[in-house]
Amino acid sequence: MSATEQARFSSRRWGVFWLLVGSYVMVYFHRMAPGVVASDLMQTFAISGAALGSLAATYYYIYTAMQIPAGVLADTLGPRLSVTGGALVAGGGSILFGLAPDFATASWGRFLVGLGVSVIFVGLMKSNAVWFAERQYGRISGLTLMLGNLGSILAAGPLALLLAGVSWRQVFVGAGIVSLVLAALTLWQVRNRPEDLGFPSVREQEGLAPHPARRQHWLRDLRAVLGHRAAWPGFWVNFGVTGSLFAFAGLWGVPLMRDVFDLERTSASLYTTIALVGFAIASLAAGWLSDRLGRRRPVIIGAAALSGLAWLALILLPWQVGWSGLSLYGLLGVAAGGFVVTYAAAKECLPPAVAGMAIALVNTGLFLGAAVMQPAFGWVLDLTWDGTLREGVRIYAMDDYRNGLWLSFAFAVIALIAALRVRETHCRHL
Repeated sequence: MSATEQARFSSRRWGVFWLLVGSYVMVYFHRMAPGVVASDLMQTFAISGAALGSLAATYYYIYTAMQIPAGVLADTLGPRLSVTGGALVAGGGSILFGLAPDFATASWGRFLVGLGVSVIFVGLMKSNAVWFAERQYGRISGLTLMLGNLGSILAAGPLALLLAGVSWRQVFVGAGIVSLVLAALTLWQVRNRPEDLGFPSVREQEGLAPHPARRQHWLRDLRAVLGHRAAWPGFWVNFGVTGSLFAFAGLWGVPLMRDVFDLERTSASLYTTIALVGFAIASLAAGWLSDRLGRRRPVIIGAAALSGLAWLALILLPWQVGWSGLSLYGLLGVAAGGFVVTYAAAKECLPPAVAGMAIALVNTGLFLGAAVMQPAFGWVLDLTWDGTLREGVRIYAMDDYRNGLWLSFAFAVIALIAALRVRETHCRHL
């Protein structure tokens, strides 16, 4: 291509990337926001810790169930239509959640949000696999996760500050409107691959032969992906490491600081903000480090081991409000950031034509872990709760929370065992 064509290609490639990332930011916002509005939800709907966990995890239930279908949609319809449809449904669900008059309606709204956002990440990662070179995939994946985490950061400290002036209902209605606007922009501007805009494929631009197109029905491809042993360790790594972090930062991290250390919501949310900032930065760093080393396995094993140590530190060390607590919350996020490499490792074990399905399988583990952990953590808290209430909200003791943290540690152990079984790809398709 001429210099002018290369400039046009770069402009369109990054335009596609940034639009899809915009919807991905909303995915993280919806994932983490319940942690900051937990007391509002318990008070508004008069619910227990287990019920709050179930409400928040409704997002994860449908998200988990939709990951394999999301991979099929990304590989068949393409990112443009799958992400557009997902943003539309998520926007409508967020508005319904914000206007919900009762617990049942709020649950349906949360369900629709989870249904809509479930296809966005896989569509974005599939798009990245088509628009960027293989040697860049670890770094682009890390950049994607770091930018997406802006949504989770916004759903922590900034959201707590915003709630001083507006209601939680207004926040979710506004978030729904943003998603609807992004859906319209995606349909207008995004294309599934460079060839749809008259550009040669990325491989052709590098003087390489294009990967062969899919030659059989998607159901056979799906069976091949599910039957490939090398794709499954990443599933369990994400189940244990990232699933437990999302459950904690997205729901129970703020209440812990409120109940045990008597912090106000804004101050308590600073701790989960630090965890999510650490997660965002580590996602970018882990992808870069993996590409730099030319290896995937050491980064994944290191992340799982560090996650287990972080949970143990929260359980056993005499940490307090201030630097010790902020450091441990941050360590949880940093440890989980290594999960981004599992997507590259899974994708490289399978043919490029089924990259969406491979990524979706690994991603399913993450959300299954969070879906199990959020209500399980609340259930464990309820088991030893001493009956203390404050303005209709259950208040738990540190011993109650420590039981939940032991459960999180057990998840990290599962992840470490799985990480030891990850197949090394040396950053190329096997």
